[in-house]
Amino acid sequence: MKAIATIMLRDGVLDPQGDAVRRALDHMGFAGIEDVRQGKVIELALSGNDPEQARRDVIEMCERLLANTVIESYRVEIEECGRP
Repeated sequence: MKAIATIMLRDGVLDPQGDAVRRALDHMGFAGIEDVRQGKVIELALSGNDPEQARRDVIEMCERLLANTVIESYRVEIEECGRP
């Protein structure tokens, strides 16, 4: 089983890395990009066969370590046998 945690800065939190990427893309000639938000994706290979328990475990991981929940939000996806 695989879990994917997608962690992004919350709305309203400044994202200097995203701003730098947006400016660089603009300088490279890519027009029409109004905003860029940069985050992180963490993939976890999990043993076990209970997707609901896996989801609860990864949520706890995000709450305790993977995400700074003051300024970041997260989304958890669980894939079983290669299926999302």
